[in-house]
Amino acid sequence: MKVYKFGGASVKTADGVRNLQLIVEDCIGSLFIIISAMGKTTNALEVVLENFMERRTDKAKESLLIVEQFHRGIISDLFGAGVTIDSVEGVLKSLDDILSTNETIKDMDYDLWYDRVISCGELLSTLIISEYLNSRGVSNRWIDVRECLITDSKHRDANVNMELSEARFKDAIKDTHISIGQGFIGADESGTATTLGREGSDYSAALVANFLDAESISIWKDVEGVLNADPRVFSDAVYIPELTYLDAIELAYSGAQIIHPKSIKPLQNKNIPLYVRPFSDKSKCGSVIKETIKSKIVIPILIVKQNQILLSIRPQDFSFVLEDRLCEVLNMFEEYDIKPNLIQSSAVNLSVSVNMSRLLERLMAKLRVEGFRVVHNEDMEILTIRGYDSAVLERYCLGDDVYLTQKTRRIIRVVRKAVH
Repeated sequence: MKVYKFGGASVKTADGVRNLQLIVEDCIGSLFIIISAMGKTTNALEVVLENFMERRTDKAKESLLIVEQFHRGIISDLFGAGVTIDSVEGVLKSLDDILSTNETIKDMDYDLWYDRVISCGELLSTLIISEYLNSRGVSNRWIDVRECLITDSKHRDANVNMELSEARFKDAIKDTHISIGQGFIGADESGTATTLGREGSDYSAALVANFLDAESISIWKDVEGVLNADPRVFSDAVYIPELTYLDAIELAYSGAQIIHPKSIKPLQNKNIPLYVRPFSDKSKCGSVIKETIKSKIVIPILIVKQNQILLSIRPQDFSFVLEDRLCEVLNMFEEYDIKPNLIQSSAVNLSVSVNMSRLLERLMAKLRVEGFRVVHNEDMEILTIRGYDSAVLERYCLGDDVYLTQKTRRIIRVVRKAVH
């Protein structure tokens, strides 16, 4: 058994779907394929949701029409003009029904509605691709992962029931050569849709690999493998052929777009190697992440976490933050489900870098009510450099655009104005 995972960028066009076919039809042995929503569908559905939550029904339906036209365009390219897929039309109808609901819409239920709406992106992509592969002679079974990946009811960041999910997956793939399922989504025991957190499809694939005792997992991306930096940001990015699980965890935690941070543990537990391979050339082996490697990584690795807000929090009475009120502040972050990406403190000041969030204004208001002075800087990013040297420090970590620096012997992290 092997597990393949294809991200949204890989299947954003009909040609991408055709290329997926070329990759999977050569696989020897059983295969489980995890697929994300096509292209920017998740972002598009988030626009639908925002309009829906703000009771702008007409705007929500206009936004949904864009999603519908995008998927119907891919279907027409793959199958011919005028062709429809009943199961796809059913998902689109369910989205339209949500927007027409008479239920009371409450802000506190945002996460619940998020999972109901956004999970449809993966359903659409997998239904289209499963149908196409079957039409091309690549026989497969479409799996509704919501019936297999069982979670608690913590919406947008659900915790997986490992034992129950493993049994469900093993039962679902009996007598099946190729199975196709959705990344990112699951359901609680009542059948209500949940999601595993943004970019959670990697985690889904790693869980499936663990449940099915896969010999390997391959994540197909638009790069030749793991690079020491994002080539879209750093023109001199260098290919890294192999990394340890520990390397991958550190890099993912810092924001590297290698694999979702939660994904490594299920693989490490069963010593399953993970390959990051180029979607454009299946003949290349890409990079491998495994328990041990032949030689250590000796080049600097640069990771940028974008869309950051830097908060500066100070008690108005100048009490000592660390000694007196740090736990109080962090509890407020947890209350609004905002996770700090970097924290630095002085005697009376706490600096926190966080992702942009729809609840950030509420958090800042709560902090002010509780006696804190709060200022913030927008359009920031965190640059993490692992294995830095003096040349790298001078090039990236100095200047007026750097607001905050943290440094150890191996790693330096700076919060700076975003580089566009």
